[in-house]
Amino acid sequence: MNDDLQALGARIDHTNELLQRMLAEVAKTPSTHAIFVDAGYLYAAAGRLVAGTEDRRAFDIDTEGLIEALIDRARTIFADSRLLRVYWYDGARRRIHTAEQQSIAELPDVKVRLGNLNANNQQKGVDSLIRSDLESLARHRAISDAALLGGDEDLVSAVEAAQGYGARVHLWGIEAPEGRNQAEPLLWEVDSQRVFDLDFFKPYVARRTSAAYEASVTRPAREDVRFVGAQIAAKWLAARGRDALVELLPGHPYLPGSVDQDLLVEAEGLLQYSLRGQADLRRALRDGFWEHLQTQY
Repeated sequence: MNDDLQALGARIDHTNELLQRMLAEVAKTPSTHAIFVDAGYLYAAAGRLVAGTEDRRAFDIDTEGLIEALIDRARTIFADSRLLRVYWYDGARRRIHTAEQQSIAELPDVKVRLGNLNANNQQKGVDSLIRSDLESLARHRAISDAALLGGDEDLVSAVEAAQGYGARVHLWGIEAPEGRNQAEPLLWEVDSQRVFDLDFFKPYVARRTSAAYEASVTRPAREDVRFVGAQIAAKWLAARGRDALVELLPGHPYLPGSVDQDLLVEAEGLLQYSLRGQADLRRALRDGFWEHLQTQY
């Protein structure tokens, strides 16, 4: 009996020793972070902040220098963490890399992920790529923290998916000359917020001198965008009828993803202005859409 007890005690001691070794190794293992960049938001917001325009043809961005600056900032913020990589999300026709996107893809620790670019130069499928990567990395415990540089409300589901697996999501934004360029629902969901100002981006963004792009793109007024939302709502109601309206109303103030995307694309065509990265104008667009529908109910 004593021999059995001694053997059991020895096994317990051995198990405890193994557990202590394992805990010591876990304690030495650094946490891991990744940076997720919505290039559409970056170009629109940084271009407007530094160059006064969202037209990509009107300015140049030193993407290599900017990515390195973001990595350096992450090293400061996540001091006890190591970088997994930078994920760069952009659009391209038929998902074929442009020369610029190819040069970004060749940078160390950078992964370029491409959605489609339609005939109106609008990104399609980028938000779903961000969600897929965020969710997968969080589920497999590949990251403990995610720095997300973006502003679209459609990214809320990506944030929630990552948080559901225990990752913390930190929203990075770009200073807006006026108002906000990030959706409020996105701001509500993240674990922390940080905004980079004009001084941060000035070294990396330069307006081109070509005379063709000297004039800044004119930003529409909120009331003009609200009116366009009402116009589109009238067309939507005429095409789909009151039964579709009755189904839509319980979701107020949120629109189904397909309806919201169609609203955005049509509005940009009417306005001849990109609403990407323009959270306040997109809210005005949705407000105009809803206000018209509610007057018809």
